[in-house]
Amino acid sequence: MTTDLRSTLPILLSPTEMGQADRLTIESGVAGIELMERAGQAVARAAFEMVSAGARIVILCGPGNNGGDGFIAARCLAAMGYGIDVLLTHTADRLKGDALMAFERMGSPAELIDEGKEGQKLLSTRLGRADLIIDGLFGAGLDRPLEGKIRPVVDAVNGSGMPVLAIDLPSGVNGASGEELGSAVRAQKTVTFFREKPGHILFPGRALCGTVVVAQIGIRPEVLDGIKPQVFENSPELWRHAWPMSGQQGHKYTRGHAVVFSGPVSSTGAARLGAAAALRAGAGLVTLASPPDAMMVNACHLTAVMLKKLVGETAVQDLLSDKRFSSVLIGPGFGIGAETRYSVEAILCASRATVLDADALTSFSESPDTLFSLIRLSDAPVVLTPHEGEFARLFPQAEGNKLARARLAARLSGATLILKGADTVIASPDGRAAINRNAPPWLATAGSGDVLAGILTGLLAQGVSGFEAACQAVWLHGEAGNIVGPGLIAEDLAPALKDVLPALVDKLGEG
Repeated sequence: MTTDLRSTLPILLSPTEMGQADRLTIESGVAGIELMERAGQAVARAAFEMVSAGARIVILCGPGNNGGDGFIAARCLAAMGYGIDVLLTHTADRLKGDALMAFERMGSPAELIDEGKEGQKLLSTRLGRADLIIDGLFGAGLDRPLEGKIRPVVDAVNGSGMPVLAIDLPSGVNGASGEELGSAVRAQKTVTFFREKPGHILFPGRALCGTVVVAQIGIRPEVLDGIKPQVFENSPELWRHAWPMSGQQGHKYTRGHAVVFSGPVSSTGAARLGAAAALRAGAGLVTLASPPDAMMVNACHLTAVMLKKLVGETAVQDLLSDKRFSSVLIGPGFGIGAETRYSVEAILCASRATVLDADALTSFSESPDTLFSLIRLSDAPVVLTPHEGEFARLFPQAEGNKLARARLAARLSGATLILKGADTVIASPDGRAAINRNAPPWLATAGSGDVLAGILTGLLAQGVSGFEAACQAVWLHGEAGNIVGPGLIAEDLAPALKDVLPALVDKLGEG
């Protein structure tokens, strides 16, 4: 990983990896208290932007380094003229190391929130006069439910109605998974350090963080060489190297030929959505392969997309004997059952870049290992695009948080996997994963997934590798949804790419 890549890749660090970054920095000669000083100063700057002069700020500090950051912030904010109340959840003798040093440097009193009525009265009184609350209770490394006297503190913060600034992550949010551990602080802004964590982007953590600010505190990007992170935010910086830029001498035959399989006459719309999206995403040609009974209805709706009749038991094999077909989409509206399984087998044996969506996935619900064996026989990229229900049927053994489940499923299946949702996760069998952040809520509408599958098929047709094509497609899908806005229906998405793609190409060209 070169220095340039370190600085531009949208890397996400797990709490364990962030701990490594801290350790490697300290081993290089930077004192831990200096890192804490810079972190606390960054928190103070963020607080300054949230309140007016002379405001009253309550800083809740736990026994670890998050509390230490809070002590530094308290000292800085007091020097700036703010009224400061520092509340401890544990006695000061529990502090050690850099957190203890930060406490001693603070130079102002702190009050202990005792268990029982007196502690609750103190907390209620201090929160009642606050203009801002800074949450320095626990950071990204928390991996157990909040319990004991901490739970009422979190409840009081959330019930206060005051704006909250969280240090690193809102207390109660798991930094690796975004999961809420029993209860969690709801923040308006979160200041984190060096790199974001998966918990900032995965739900429900994303909703609890508010606006996330990343502060640089003196950790050099070179530490990433030893950490070798594999999780990223999905953005153009991640996959710009793989974007299929069109050469001046290119033509439709150099941009690939995608084939999309249509279902019967009663369910043809999903495949047409996918076919139109594949063409809009840049495939040079797109053919809709149709059963005989659906030829007329498909013909009435197609113009630039070509139409091919499929007849006979060997129709799929016969079609794909034409090597000019470079990518395949099967599943949207295709039907569930043995015929679909036979078709998927024929497609995978033909070793074309393949997207398996919807009915193609459901058809293997009772025999997922058969599907995975077929995938491993293919010499071309295969991408699976399940929503949570389809995922659960194919991967019943995958438990835990969304990121971990998607990465396990990619390894088990041998395919790139898109686990769809508001925080879509794209995972590769080699361990890489990306979490998407740009999708608006109005993408949750019938046919939206068919368009995503089509965009992906169009990118694969142009020779983009599986993981990069999946990341590109998910991002483009989200941007198209943002362009359309509320009231979106699936038919709006492919035309919206007319606005998304020129802006993206300009941006990539500038890089």
